Amino acid sequence: MKEPPLSSLRGFVTLHVTGPQVEIFINAVTGAGIVIWDVRPAGDGASLNLLLDDFFRLRPLLKKTGCRMHVTARNGIPFRAARLWKRKFFAAGLLVFGVGLLLLSSMVWSIKVEGNTRIPTEDILEAARKEGVYPFQWIWRMEESDKLSRELTTLVPGLTWAGFHRTGTSITIQVVEADRPETKPLLSKRHLISRTDAVVTEIYAEQGRPVVSRNSRVKKGDILISGALGDEENIEFVVAKGDVKGLVWHEYNLEVPLKRTGSSYTGERKDRTYLVLGKWAVQLWGYGDSGFEKSRTLTEPDMLSWRSFKLPLGLMTEKEMEIKYTTEMLTPEAAREEGLKRAKGDIFARYGTDSVIKSQKILHEKKENGKVYMKVLFEVEERIAEELPIVNN
Repeated sequence: MKEPPLSSLRGFVTLHVTGPQVEIFINAVTGAGIVIWDVRPAGDGASLNLLLDDFFRLRPLLKKTGCRMHVTARNGIPFRAARLWKRKFFAAGLLVFGVGLLLLSSMVWSIKVEGNTRIPTEDILEAARKEGVYPFQWIWRMEESDKLSRELTTLVPGLTWAGFHRTGTSITIQVVEADRPETKPLLSKRHLISRTDAVVTEIYAEQGRPVVSRNSRVKKGDILISGALGDEENIEFVVAKGDVKGLVWHEYNLEVPLKRTGSSYTGERKDRTYLVLGKWAVQLWGYGDSGFEKSRTLTEPDMLSWRSFKLPLGLMTEKEMEIKYTTEMLTPEAAREEGLKRAKGDIFARYGTDSVIKSQKILHEKKENGKVYMKVLFEVEERIAEELPIVNN
């Protein structure tokens, strides 16, 4: 006979029937209207499948034919439910885990902002929070992406477009900032004057009236480009703009030692690892002395964190690195070159990298107490203009 529909849902058993009248028993079962299927010989008897509802109707037929039966398999949802009921705590835990997993996957866990350069990320996240987009919010409670985009561009000045993209439990807010016109600094009316004594080598007046010319000797405070246009009766003050370069003389007193000491790493090191809990640290690895004569120790903490919160738990690594000290003796010529190089670096740092050293002259040099002493005069072409605001009396 064919397997009845929904047999797995209703439950069925597999029986092994033995006895002198197995065939008569099978005919009696079918004659009683009991559905059986998958009937086949098995050893000294027969094997068959039977619905669970008809199982208890077999007893009178077994007595009548003198046969015996043995249940070899139990199949279907009723038996699985019974086995699961015996482990009800495990089933309850599995159910709670499934419900918890479903709830956690229905929440927003992280939000990141992309595309912003001028607008702070905190301002965008704060505006999104007002619209119901924030960590631990239910995903099904959020508005549609189009509506969120319109509201966010309204709340945050300087945004022309905002898009919300959800990937699982993460939200990405993609923004496009509005183009702003370049803001020019507000300049007050001014002259350009000389900040030091110099000889003018180059003058370019973008705005204003040049007062000096090339090869003019100027003193500190002299006007180079005037911001006053016109005569005494018709005068107009403007913002003087331009570039003025001149020859300036700088005198340096240099002192360079002939003996120079330094240190360097040898490449050998010993690491120690600690478990950190609050203010306490327990060493895990790296016991023993390094044996280094000279060393330097660097500490690298690696604390656990959750989002923006740093937890008082983590690892700390101490790296003890071996160092060696070296001593180098310089010749007077090498000390002189080092002193000149140091002075030139100071000139470029003070007066700009576009300064040009035209000449240098050692006025005095002597060797005394293991050092080289020099007095050097540098002739430098540099920018000499500085601002002087015009105050109307």
